[in-house]
Amino acid sequence: MRKLVASPFSSLLVVVLIISAITVVRCCSPKDQTALNAFKSSLSEPNLGIFNTWSENTDCCKGWYGISCDPDSGRVTDISLRGESEDAIFQKAGRSGYMSGSIDPAVCDLTALTSFVLADWKGITGEIPPCVTSLASLRILDLAGNRITGEIPAEIGKLSKLTVLNLAENQMSGEIPASLTSLSELKHLELTENGITGVIPADFGSLKMLSRALLGRNELTGSIPDSISGMQRLADLDLSRNHIEGPLPEWVGNMKVLSLLNLDCNSLTGPIPASLLSNSGFGVLNLSRNAFEGSIPDVFGSTTYFVSLDLSHNSLSGRIPDSLSSAKFVGHLDISHNKLCGRIPTGSPFDHLEATSFSDNQCLCGGPLMKSC
Repeated sequence: MRKLVASPFSSLLVVVLIISAITVVRCCSPKDQTALNAFKSSLSEPNLGIFNTWSENTDCCKGWYGISCDPDSGRVTDISLRGESEDAIFQKAGRSGYMSGSIDPAVCDLTALTSFVLADWKGITGEIPPCVTSLASLRILDLAGNRITGEIPAEIGKLSKLTVLNLAENQMSGEIPASLTSLSELKHLELTENGITGVIPADFGSLKMLSRALLGRNELTGSIPDSISGMQRLADLDLSRNHIEGPLPEWVGNMKVLSLLNLDCNSLTGPIPASLLSNSGFGVLNLSRNAFEGSIPDVFGSTTYFVSLDLSHNSLSGRIPDSLSSAKFVGHLDISHNKLCGRIPTGSPFDHLEATSFSDNQCLCGGPLMKSC
């Protein structure tokens, strides 16, 4: 019997077919392509021609700007459209983008979506479709830098995988939904510069994974919830330019990783906790334009390190602590517009500060003020 021997060509053909089978990328899901076309129909971007790549005659997984798909299922997983980008299409145009229109609820038909970024376009209006909360795989929702109105969807807590929620610099109103505090995977929350009202939820501290909570420039009222004291990963907390009132809790200074605390332009009262100024982990502390009173705690030391320390526009009295001269580093210091008295200490950081850092106090003298004591 003659033995059959495979030719080199046939062996190569088998290898090619196997590789092709492994690397095949499925076409875009017809349902997803229909949803994207409806999404596009509610938007207008006249400057960059981004939507020129969204042709009904081409596969949405192949060449549609800002769209990514799962290679196995052909389902759309990412919409990434940002009006300020380093992408070549922006560099070629030499400008930032401008997009108007609204978010069509058809986006909710993209049930495999993990990332939805439609940010920094300046002209997108309307409300966030409530059905967005049905996108169970969503991890990133970034709609910042537009003119979106309405409220945060009440059932936002259904997005159990969400790690980033950024709705900053819009025109949103209403209160922070109670369900938001059930987002157990949330790491970044930014609601800055809207018209959000009401109090910070009492159980805000349930967001155990949160590292950034940026809620400044809103209309929030009430006090700082005690539950925040248990947020072991919180590094940045910005509640500036709201209507937060009451005393600043002592526990704020004991938070392990908090390095930025911005509370300026609120209605906080009482003394500044000593623990806040003795905490060597802070880099930026802004307590300006409140109603703090009493003396500045004399608790600074060799581990004190402030990139910026702003205690201006309060009702602080007494002397400037001599221990501040022993600080490892203080880059910017502003204690102006208080009721401080006495001689300004010498040495660092006082030898590199301007007179404006000490102006409009009751009876400070010496140092940059050029006023004899």
